[in-house]
Amino acid sequence: MFKIVEKDLNVEFTLGHHQHFLVCQIPNQVGLQDFACKLTDPDEKWQRIRSILELVAEGPGNLKKLHFLTFPESAMPADHVEDALAYIGANFRNNTVTMFGVEHVRLQEYCKVLERYRDDNREALESLLTDIDAGDIDQVPVNWAVTAVKEADGRLRVFIMAKSHPFVGEETIDPSHDLYRGKIFPLFRCRPVGFNFMALICLDYVYRDLYQSNISTIIEHANELFYRTRQRLDLLTILECNPKPEHKAFRDVVNGFYGEYLAYTPGVRDTVTVFCNVSDETTGLKAGGEASYGRSSVIIHQSHKIGPLDYPEFATDDFGGLPVCRLRFGTRTRLYYFNIPLFHELDPRTTRFPLKVHGIYRPDETQGWIRMAGKELQESLEREEEIEAEYVEKAKQKEKP
Repeated sequence: MFKIVEKDLNVEFTLGHHQHFLVCQIPNQVGLQDFACKLTDPDEKWQRIRSILELVAEGPGNLKKLHFLTFPESAMPADHVEDALAYIGANFRNNTVTMFGVEHVRLQEYCKVLERYRDDNREALESLLTDIDAGDIDQVPVNWAVTAVKEADGRLRVFIMAKSHPFVGEETIDPSHDLYRGKIFPLFRCRPVGFNFMALICLDYVYRDLYQSNISTIIEHANELFYRTRQRLDLLTILECNPKPEHKAFRDVVNGFYGEYLAYTPGVRDTVTVFCNVSDETTGLKAGGEASYGRSSVIIHQSHKIGPLDYPEFATDDFGGLPVCRLRFGTRTRLYYFNIPLFHELDPRTTRFPLKVHGIYRPDETQGWIRMAGKELQESLEREEEIEAEYVEKAKQKEKP
């Protein structure tokens, strides 16, 4: 069901220093076309993404320290994947990792992309060809994501994965609605620094069948990695287009991932989990009940001792009493720039926060981005409080008999 393959990367992060992360909480305008979930504004969306790539390439201020850039699920127009990879390869700094979800394509198109980058995706391509040989599935839609790594020597590596979890289109007797389910998921091992990370597409984080759980497979592999090499899974990134990012299913998995209930899990205890969701301007997806896009977040183990805070645009909490510290962002269209802590930076004597928010960017009228500061951040906080109050009031009304 879910097989993890290790991929070695020549990435030279600064030894003993934290990495910098940019979460792009941007909207998706999507609609169903021929049983596939497609962007309704692909050219406009590409211009928005291109503006972010240009911002990263320019690297104003300390943004030039960026190591990880993440876009949400289904954010990239399929016709512009090659444009994005070409820009990253030509303009990004070395030792940069970019992760983005791509809108649905047919399986035959997805197969062509895998064949184009077969050197880095041999296992995924072999699995796909086996599936194609076993059935007439060329027209099945695929929800997929790309991890593009510009290594220390400037070489661009491209890794591709398909979502394993079913979606609402599969709640029908017609098999032409079903998504292709990926079975191969890379675990990236950066050498020589020993930094390890993975990426998943939204519900892959919570998916399980009667006999296996995706997240338990990750935990078991990370533990094995620890016992074999004394290295851990340092970073887990979840790419979402999720109207309910704090659904009970996600909260339960976070609880199991970081909670020591049956056994000590050294492979994931110090993992940093980053959820990159779309913003509240997203349209085209129907969701039952109360829906609230946004709320991208960063979750780490409670041993990091980050207390509750309430600042403009973000807050910290323990996700409702879980054994974690959570940095929780708002719902609006924003770029969030922060550093992720390393487990070996912890010192029980210190009160210094290991996680820092270095900058927040909002869109301007010309498809560019402006770094927020001062009064503007305070006004944004007041707007977020209004949104939160409206959401709470709706929930109370729903609970009334």
